[in-house]
Amino acid sequence: MTGLERLGLGLLHRLDAETAHGLALRALRMGLVPAPGQITSERLRTDLAGIMLPNPVGLAAGFDKNACALGPLSRAGFGFIEAGAITPRAQPGNPRPRLFRLTEDAGVINRFGFNNDGMAAAAARLARRPVGAVIGLNLGANKDSADRAGDFARVLATCGAHLDFATVNVSSPNTERLRDLQGAEALSALLAGVMVARDALPRPIPIFLKIAPDLDDPALGEIAAVAQEAGVAAIIATNTTLARDGLRSSARAEAGGLSGAPLFERSTRVLARLSHLTGGQMPLIGVGGIGSAEDAYAKIRAGASAVQLYSALAYKGLSLVPQIVHGLDALLARDGMASVAEAVGTGRGDWL
Repeated sequence: MTGLERLGLGLLHRLDAETAHGLALRALRMGLVPAPGQITSERLRTDLAGIMLPNPVGLAAGFDKNACALGPLSRAGFGFIEAGAITPRAQPGNPRPRLFRLTEDAGVINRFGFNNDGMAAAAARLARRPVGAVIGLNLGANKDSADRAGDFARVLATCGAHLDFATVNVSSPNTERLRDLQGAEALSALLAGVMVARDALPRPIPIFLKIAPDLDDPALGEIAAVAQEAGVAAIIATNTTLARDGLRSSARAEAGGLSGAPLFERSTRVLARLSHLTGGQMPLIGVGGIGSAEDAYAKIRAGASAVQLYSALAYKGLSLVPQIVHGLDALLARDGMASVAEAVGTGRGDWL
């Protein structure tokens, strides 16, 4: 981290978390953030469900909800970027304050509630997406929708022509009863509608599914079976958690989803169990608590073909991205791995 970035983060942390995040996005758009460009190597190049990534370290959904900073983010060192979540109609989300730093725990709690500008605005921005970057979109449902399952297909139909992948997000804890859509019957019907919309696109794209970390083994097995039957290309494990184990911060009792370092162990265990349940046949994306190259490597060894981060950026800045990517390359070389794919699942047993 440069002195300027350290100073900037210090100033941002004097503000409430949501205001600071908005200013960070503005700084990105103004070119005030480190931009090392694409980072790759023979070891780092990754095939994720048929998408060729320069490296396996992606940006998780939620950082750039409205696809406003795709250009500068594509130059920050990420191998892929996921914008959103986007709903059919714009909605304000839950009342502020709704984003809380847990500094003592290196965690974050949010209860945004899918605040976003809506699919028409997102589609217009995605149409101007940076050339050569891998861009995906997290699909959501309006809080007051009469047909939440149909909302996912509607967003995909509107935005899909500008995407490399799309993620069905039924695992956010901040929209009431959204997680009910993770049940086998509801999820199967929802995914069927999404696949119809996907097949109607000018260029059909892979569909990912993002799941919660608060699922037991029977529920995980059920979701994996439904996803495979529906033709889902990869599962993202995991979204935020409702658990509050071992937290020290004064904000620990705030309602919402917990992310960051406290989520690492829980999400990695779910990832490993999912890898075991699918026999390593379903590509997985590991998310939750990644703050170092060692964390990213642990996710890959637990069964992830690629990883995503977000919360650690609030504490370590965007210079963390090239640190993780270069560090991951070094760890692969240290262990004699010729590729990321060679390392996937090699440490799964440590988490089962």
